[in-house]
Amino acid sequence: MTNNDILKKLRVALMLRDDDIVDILKLVDFKVSTSELGAFFRKEDHPKYMECGDQILRNFLNGLVIYLRGTKDNPTTPADALAKKSKSTTPNRKLYSSSKPKPVYKDKSKVPDLSYVKYKNKKK
Repeated sequence: MTNNDILKKLRVALMLRDDDIVDILKLVDFKVSTSELGAFFRKEDHPKYMECGDQILRNFLNGLVIYLRGTKDNPTTPADALAKKSKSTTPNRKLYSSSKPKPVYKDKSKVPDLSYVKYKNKKK
């Protein structure tokens, strides 16, 4: 298993976005762009694929410890950190605003009468 695979699996397991990973790496003073992260998550045969080095994975894991456990001065529990993250990432959008009425659809139970239609190729 490569470093890229480990990074992908942690990203999926912890439901992290690219911005979250950039923020985690900033906790340990390691700067990475989102486009560089995208290169780590590509397939190996892609031309823009980039191999994740040991330094990046090490800094990500150290930042993840700080992100989930907190610092020695200000400790937190991992459950609190993940709960806070899940609340911030859930969308609070309304599909229909209160001023706009819902669309009205035609009744599909009515079948049009096609008995008067003349067909060119009649069966004999």
